[in-house]
Amino acid sequence: MATIQELRELSATELKARAVELKGTMFELQSKLNTGVLDSTADLQKTKRDIARCLTVAREKELAAAAQAGKAKE
Repeated sequence: MATIQELRELSATELKARAVELKGTMFELQSKLNTGVLDSTADLQKTKRDIARCLTVAREKELAAAAQAGKAKE
């Protein structure tokens, strides 16, 4: 689990790549849950929140870039 400050240091493409990686992890956790092998169901919630954090910071960066481009046109 990365802190929000660590995530803000990454680029938008790195954040999206990390979100894709976490989605793969989420799939594996859900598969383990369905087969009864998963040790801790808390891992599911933690992974969901990590995905949301990555996508939120990536969106913040996109909006900031769009705002910068809008100011540059003026």
